[in-house]
Amino acid sequence: MIARATDALYPLIKRVLFRLEPEEAHARVFALLGFAARHPGALRLLRSAYGVADPRLRVRAFGLEFPNPLGLAAGMDKDGTAAAVWGAFGFGTAELGTVTTQAQPGNPRPRAFRLPADRAIVNRMGFNNAGAAALAERLAAARSASWWSAEPIGVNVGKTRAVALEDAVADYEEALRTAWPVADYLVLNVSSPNTPGLRSLQEAKPLAELLARARDLRGELGDRPVLLKVAPDLSEEALAEAIALAERHGVDGLVVANTTIAREGLTQDPGEAGGLSGAPLAARALAVLRAARARTALPLVASGGIESGVDAIARFEAGATLVQVYTGWIYEGPGLPRRLLRDVARWATAEGHADLDARLRARDAAHRPSAG
Repeated sequence: MIARATDALYPLIKRVLFRLEPEEAHARVFALLGFAARHPGALRLLRSAYGVADPRLRVRAFGLEFPNPLGLAAGMDKDGTAAAVWGAFGFGTAELGTVTTQAQPGNPRPRAFRLPADRAIVNRMGFNNAGAAALAERLAAARSASWWSAEPIGVNVGKTRAVALEDAVADYEEALRTAWPVADYLVLNVSSPNTPGLRSLQEAKPLAELLARARDLRGELGDRPVLLKVAPDLSEEALAEAIALAERHGVDGLVVANTTIAREGLTQDPGEAGGLSGAPLAARALAVLRAARARTALPLVASGGIESGVDAIARFEAGATLVQVYTGWIYEGPGLPRRLLRDVARWATAEGHADLDARLRARDAAHRPSAG
């Protein structure tokens, strides 16, 4: 009943929130989410309204078991303020961050811009966060609570803006070391368009060095899946090179893809620099996902423009094992995971398949990637 009422009211709630500057709306919502994350009664109420408990949706990826394949993308919960709440909203995982070794304020405001006509957002946040140590401390405390749920938590790490590019690998290493004990998996973000020079780390030499360093940390800190997040703006050649390096250095999966600097699909360009997310990114993100699947058997996490079950199913058919939402959750509201996963469960068990894992195994058996 709560979920139905909220779904019915969300258009009004959204209108109220959209009258606020985006970061102010975000701060107010996260004040409530942070409260809920610290109170088991609130978490139980949210889970009863929005939680998804369907064994058909369980899926395994990079050595972890997820209760369902839907994740919250990085950027929403940068500092892990609401880490305990995402499973209650129906997510099978949440990717916290992006977090950097040093705390930093990010780019000057305003730096986030809604495009309601296009169901999109442009942001140039610039990795504003309280630092890896603060996130690790908060996440460790949350994990120690008796009401912590079992959904895997990822931590997305990036480069501190004040650190020179030639020192980036050491900077990533420090952030990884800090987040390693509290994360179920880690994601290397070298693809944000909002930190100067960051995307140059996708080039062969620096990327190889970073991936090798992350691989070496496993021997010292214990096994953790490490994923690489790529940009949707890479050329075919650059994407192929990044995938080859990821495979060579033992990366466990790819997140495809980050926000785009392109402006295709907009009814009106807002004239603001930054990464574009939301519905206009969907076609490009899907194309990059297909290109990645054609070149690798690594698990793929699909992100970019997903706002319905139809969108998610298209990513599974294109080769994804997990999917993520961010902008779609803002525009569609808290009922999105439940609706999306209902459609995915129907798709997963069509044609005689027992569950999502079985459907994905059948897909992969029928479409082996070519060498490349």
